[in-house]
Amino acid sequence: MLHTISAFDRLGEENAFAVLARATALAHQGRDIVNLGIGQPDFKTPQHIVEAAIKALRDGHHGYTPANGLLATREAVVRRALTTTGVEVSPEAVMILPGGKPTMFAAILMFGEPGAEILYPDPGFPIYRSMIEFTGAAPIPVPMREENGFAFSAQETLALITPKTRLLILNSPANPTGGVTPRAEIEKLVKGLEAHPDVAILSDEIYDVMTYDGETHFSLLNFSEIRDRLIVLNGWSKTWAMTGWRMGWSIWPNGDKGAHLYDKVRKLAVNCWSCVNAPSQYAGIAAIDGPQDDVDKMMRAFDRRRNVVVEGLNALPGVSCITPKGAFYAFPNVSKTGWKAKKLASALLEDAGVALIGGPDFGVLGEGYIRLSYANSEENILRALERIKAFLGK
Repeated sequence: MLHTISAFDRLGEENAFAVLARATALAHQGRDIVNLGIGQPDFKTPQHIVEAAIKALRDGHHGYTPANGLLATREAVVRRALTTTGVEVSPEAVMILPGGKPTMFAAILMFGEPGAEILYPDPGFPIYRSMIEFTGAAPIPVPMREENGFAFSAQETLALITPKTRLLILNSPANPTGGVTPRAEIEKLVKGLEAHPDVAILSDEIYDVMTYDGETHFSLLNFSEIRDRLIVLNGWSKTWAMTGWRMGWSIWPNGDKGAHLYDKVRKLAVNCWSCVNAPSQYAGIAAIDGPQDDVDKMMRAFDRRRNVVVEGLNALPGVSCITPKGAFYAFPNVSKTGWKAKKLASALLEDAGVALIGGPDFGVLGEGYIRLSYANSEENILRALERIKAFLGK
């Protein structure tokens, strides 16, 4: 027997990939599967971005890059932050990483240890809790409640902070719920955090452009009073349909209080992934600086699909669904169907050929819900809804 450390026994997974694998296996067996499980845009990466990577390869950009990313890539992120938030950040605070997860990994690893507490959204992205438990810290769920539109409550969040709290994780627009926290609630939270100056904040803003119905994303970068303890996670995967490129960025604290965190994540990069490949970084620059027509087109399509999904779900027996204000997920309430959420998701895949994710895969408060990604064609969404209707009507 080879003995590994006990921390690995606490490491969880992202079940969306397990569902994707099962759906793929069923498709290979000849089954017709509609996959509304994976959180991946069904659009191709815009051509000018692809061409930028090809040009970089042809121009000989084949070697190592700096562990924190090419200066040109970091400067592109600076320009993007100024455009979307109006806030100037230094390229020396920007880290280029292979996707969004390494920022979660690094931040949670920095603050998590036995005896510490880390607050995270529930229902929320499953890797938050998985990594917290891996470090030995206590995961403290911050409820995302349907009656609040799946936005966090500042009052409820602040009440969970104790002297053991090291890190608070926020996510808006949110996975898996599509919730968007209003600016007024964010302002209340930031005001309340003045009483907790030693709590760091990780704001996952990967879906920042994906809002609907006049909602706008309000970045925590706008609050100078917490910039010395704020880590902002973002990236290319969702906005520019670049999931497989593995391109993320994060903006790290400034000032004497938190500036040392940047060197810590740089050292993690050196010890783990070394750097992000050069062609992808040149593609990332083209994504930020190039035309945004494809992004706008994708968002219009998501908006149309969102309306189809919500209308269709609310017509199903035992199902109700509030309208998501962000991302590309619906999080319908299925508690009145008589099914437990994960069992329903599994049965829908095996018996009806529709891949969805059970709510408990996103946290202890996910029971009674399933996640449906509308990052698929309107035709496929309608097919899936018909199959779900037929299954529930048996």
